Amino acid sequence: MAVGVAGTAAQAEWQDPNDVLQKLLEAQPDSKYLHQSEMNIMMMPDNPALWLLDDGERLFYEERGPNNASLESCDFGKGEGVLDGAYVELPRYFEDTGKVMDFEMRLVHCMKEIQGFTDDDSAVSQRHGSGSDIMRLTTYIAHQSSGYAWNPPLDHPKEKAMRDAGEVLFFRRGGAMDFNCAACHGSSGKQIRASVLPEMRNSQEWTKAVSWPAHRAGQDNVRSQNHRIRGCVWQMRHAGILPDTPVNTALISYWNDAARGEPAILPDLKR
Repeated sequence: MAVGVAGTAAQAEWQDPNDVLQKLLEAQPDSKYLHQSEMNIMMMPDNPALWLLDDGERLFYEERGPNNASLESCDFGKGEGVLDGAYVELPRYFEDTGKVMDFEMRLVHCMKEIQGFTDDDSAVSQRHGSGSDIMRLTTYIAHQSSGYAWNPPLDHPKEKAMRDAGEVLFFRRGGAMDFNCAACHGSSGKQIRASVLPEMRNSQEWTKAVSWPAHRAGQDNVRSQNHRIRGCVWQMRHAGILPDTPVNTALISYWNDAARGEPAILPDLKR
């Protein structure tokens, strides 16, 4: 397993996502996964996902919803309104809900509790696509953690239990085709058609793999970790996973833990 681009100490300073990617490329010159798309690497300074930042910032600070409130009092784990480095330290346990929450689950919780939105409001119900409030907010908030090392806490027993559940799900075979996540990501050299797949045990490949939100060139939309999980589950022909459920949180917990110590590319640009 590769060890931190930035050194052995966890990176705790913001870095431009393109700079993070370039350091990974230099550290792994033979990685077919990291180097597979020359065009995307060239486009990274003009990543279309960056276009969502202004809208996301406006939505974060705007007083809106039935309660006419901003999201400045939302606590993503580092204190109310503190966004620097918060995204890479999720999922985590929250005392106010008594459960481990991933980023999207926590964002939706704040939009409901602070701003008063309900499940029927499009601000909450529309989870995917560059035009959704959720994706704009996700991109803005995640960007404040670009270059920080993945560091989801495992101090609380429920955090460790969630991470361990994610590991079980990652390796559990199922569905009509008897697939698991490890079938694609358990060893190097795997491909789906022309796409080279990341190996989970190569942390420098894996940090790019889990660095969502990212603009997907093939879909011309910015996507989230939750959307990637939905796509993988569909490709394996497993039963679909509902939003804001522990299965999502468990898989993200295991994903992010596997990239621990490596800097996040937020937002990224993918095929």
